[in-house]
Amino acid sequence: MKINTHFFKEIYFKIYICFILVIVTNYMKGQTINVGGSNWTVSVPAITEAGTNYAGTYESATNLYTLSGTLPGSFLNLLTSGAARISVHHTPTTWNSNLHLYTKRSGGTTNISGLCLGCTATINGGTTYVEIPQAVATAFFTINFSGILGLGNSVTFSGINGQVQISGVSVTIPATTYATQIVFTIGPN
Repeated sequence: MKINTHFFKEIYFKIYICFILVIVTNYMKGQTINVGGSNWTVSVPAITEAGTNYAGTYESATNLYTLSGTLPGSFLNLLTSGAARISVHHTPTTWNSNLHLYTKRSGGTTNISGLCLGCTATINGGTTYVEIPQAVATAFFTINFSGILGLGNSVTFSGINGQVQISGVSVTIPATTYATQIVFTIGPN
């Protein structure tokens, strides 16, 4: 009777891969990003004179949305560059490709909890308008972390206010209601 060792090697390899995936997913869970705020309805004034156009660009309030969240130590350990990236994209319900969305942030604080030697966490970038693409996320800002992790570490960030700008509003775009959802994601930089 011949035992097929290649078959057993393949089975063991698959088992090891499953264990590795379980370990990695346990490290990756826990980072959160919370978005507070409200919907924004752009008030476009009526055109009363032939030959005129809309202003074309409109801005929301500076605190249309607020971001906060937590980066646990297990996630911080995986950051090879010492930074987490907040990315942004939008998912349209009804949209016209001539319309462009932008966002920028202001403010924000970080707090490090747990035992950490010489640790700092800072929020960088995103203070000037960044275009929000459809479907594929683009970098918005980073949360940089440095120090020697100890026990029970996490970084919380809060009070990051966001503003949205829309451009391309024109009489050449069909008059209807356009809607989209802005999506924020967090991951390693």
